[in-house]
Amino acid sequence: MTHPVIIAATRSPIGTAGRSLSSRSADQLAGPVLAATLERSGLAAHEISDVILGNCMGPGGNVARSAALAAGLPVHVPALTVDRQCASGLAAIDIAAQLVRGGAHAVLAGGVESVSTAPWRHWPPVDGADPVRYERAPFAPAGWDDPEMGLANDLLAQEAGIIRERQDEYAARSHARAVTAREAGRFDDEIVAVDGVARDDRPKPTLTVDKLARLRPAFRTGGSVTAGNSCGISDGAAVVAVVDETTRARLEVPGLRILATATAGVEPNRPGRGLVPATHVALEQAGVGLDEIDVIELNEAFAGQILACCDELGLDAARVCPDGGALALGHPWGASGAVLAVRLFHQLVTQRARGGIGLAAIAAGGGQGVAMVVQAC
Repeated sequence: MTHPVIIAATRSPIGTAGRSLSSRSADQLAGPVLAATLERSGLAAHEISDVILGNCMGPGGNVARSAALAAGLPVHVPALTVDRQCASGLAAIDIAAQLVRGGAHAVLAGGVESVSTAPWRHWPPVDGADPVRYERAPFAPAGWDDPEMGLANDLLAQEAGIIRERQDEYAARSHARAVTAREAGRFDDEIVAVDGVARDDRPKPTLTVDKLARLRPAFRTGGSVTAGNSCGISDGAAVVAVVDETTRARLEVPGLRILATATAGVEPNRPGRGLVPATHVALEQAGVGLDEIDVIELNEAFAGQILACCDELGLDAARVCPDGGALALGHPWGASGAVLAVRLFHQLVTQRARGGIGLAAIAAGGGQGVAMVVQAC
């Protein structure tokens, strides 16, 4: 079986909502990242068969198409916007891989989110009343338990027996790892500067367990999830170039073979578990075990959620996100799954410091998860 190959991967800095990237719309964020990924791939623009981008909160109108045009791609290159909530970016790469398996030679795929410029949304007025603003659409239909993400993952942590101290220790470690990686220059090759911004906003060099312990529960009385052991709401974009093996051989470049991708569903009221069954299926399809994985990138939406998933998988949480994850870097929803793939590419291909097989996995609102297994080649 011929596996699709990722041959280039870049991302924007990840900006905290309202801060460094707040003036850039979704297409303005994704455009430079698409252009940079195309340039690094060695492909000509006319060779691109399609552009697939994940997005959750943008203005509609097919953000991927607008971003492709902003990137300077020819008008004949089509584009598709994907919404699988937080897993949208990784789902977009999976779709790109399927297109390549079906005969496409090259696809640019990833995700983008500009929370700072996302339009305000309102339900239509009823019986002359004022429109009611909402920040997210329902993740499940009427009659289903559909809690807010913070509450859902606080309850998940409680049910899994994940105490507050473990969550704070994990969050502090994520920040420390990200700060160390940034100072060592390990993010430099993957970040495309946008408007002169070239550093992630969020990693905190002075964050300690003691400081985290002072924060109050954010979502329920007596809960364990706080602003400190949760991810930040963020702006950002990430894109990879996916090609067939023949194209990679012609370009004579290293890459990441996509061995397997899996999508799974879980109860909508505990969406943070979604990455667990997806990981099991992806590993089974790839024919590898967790002990054979060299780099593991899980989207750190909440420390308690990740620890609960690690415990269920039988995975040592210290193996997750060796350079820090979304707790430290931020969580630009539609892009976050693609950020995981970019991180794997640069650890396994550019730096070649940690072996050859990688796992990316992410949970999504509504009770879903996507996982991908890759191998350096």
